[in-house]
Amino acid sequence: MNKNQIHQARPWPGLPTSKGLASFGDANCMEQLLVHCANAIESNDATLAQQIIWVLNNIAPPDGDSNQRLTSAFLQALIVRAAKSGSCKMLAAMANAHRNLSVETHTFSVIELANFVDLTPWHRFGFTTANAAILEAVEGYSVIHIVDLSSTYCMQIPTLIDAIANRFEGPPLVKLTVPVVPKDVPPLLDLTYEELGSKLVNFARSRNVMLEFRAVPSTHADGFASLIDQLRLQHLVYAEAGEALVINCHMMLHYIPEETSSPLPNTNSNPYTFQPTLNPSLRTMFLKALRGLNPTIAILVDEDADLTSNNLVCRLRSAFNYLWIPYDTVDTFLPIGSKQRQWYEASICWKVENVIANEGLQRVERVESKSRWVQRMRNAEFRGVSFGDETVSEVKTMLDEHAAGWGLKKEDDDLVLTWKGHNVVFATAWVPG
Repeated sequence: MNKNQIHQARPWPGLPTSKGLASFGDANCMEQLLVHCANAIESNDATLAQQIIWVLNNIAPPDGDSNQRLTSAFLQALIVRAAKSGSCKMLAAMANAHRNLSVETHTFSVIELANFVDLTPWHRFGFTTANAAILEAVEGYSVIHIVDLSSTYCMQIPTLIDAIANRFEGPPLVKLTVPVVPKDVPPLLDLTYEELGSKLVNFARSRNVMLEFRAVPSTHADGFASLIDQLRLQHLVYAEAGEALVINCHMMLHYIPEETSSPLPNTNSNPYTFQPTLNPSLRTMFLKALRGLNPTIAILVDEDADLTSNNLVCRLRSAFNYLWIPYDTVDTFLPIGSKQRQWYEASICWKVENVIANEGLQRVERVESKSRWVQRMRNAEFRGVSFGDETVSEVKTMLDEHAAGWGLKKEDDDLVLTWKGHNVVFATAWVPG
């Protein structure tokens, strides 16, 4: 088989030639073809995988419509996975001759990233809901300690500082602690955390707010163990001084390993001091550690999907039926061919590849549904609190700045961002139970 056969070979009997593939352009059909391809790769059936890839290459160009680009991203991820497994390695090598398999994510400047996250409610929804809940919870406190576990490099904080600066009782002292995480997950920033902290301190000073910035080297791979240690030490010192402790978790906690990840180390190397029961995941242990800090409020914002299954096909289906949303929305706010659109879609491709091509601790995109996170928080002895009418009004005003497909719904105490009626991102607020 030469390197051109990946495109020249006819598909398996019964499938049409490239001229008759129009009927395969339906999203459901493309999902099913991806499932067949995944099963072929997992069973090391290189012949069948090659035939399906031939079809998918013809019906899902990387510059096609939203469903085609989505399918192309999944096909690319499956080929990357094939390169790591058995007899499909040669297949992947041949496919690589025809497809650019390297996902190149952009490294942003601060201004670029600030503009980038403002393009869509994907992050702005969480910023708006969290800031409103935080402001209400810390009213009257003269010292506010914010632990910002965010995937967006504190992009939420300037707006919060602006609001704090305008408090009737005057601005408080703000302490901001962030984890210094390895730069291996998009978005990437071209500043060090020290440089970022300096910019935030200067911004706060311009608003007459005193800000203390602390960056703690830590990693999601061990459940932010060193961060927890630092917070415990600070908690012992400041707990009785009337300091408000805010834990702000914005699309960061799903990188912490959960039950389907590799087993935890033995108890002697456990990063947390309490003894686990029934071998809980680092995710569970982290939440219990947060509860032990007795925070004034904890905010949890994340994507509402389930990408944790150890079964590749189940994971592929879940991801395909969630990640169509960013591809569908992009046409409403970014023109074809723009640099920002390239950056945006590269970040989605990175997520798809991480979910589909990787296993073990290399698969860090382990998003869980809102219902699962709610149960985790309750198990950690947190109690949910409702978002007020003013918060709902602020979110609706923000959504009015974006395309008509975005919506908001309330589920019990929680708020959910939707696109065309489908859940996208959830926001929850918690206090010690």
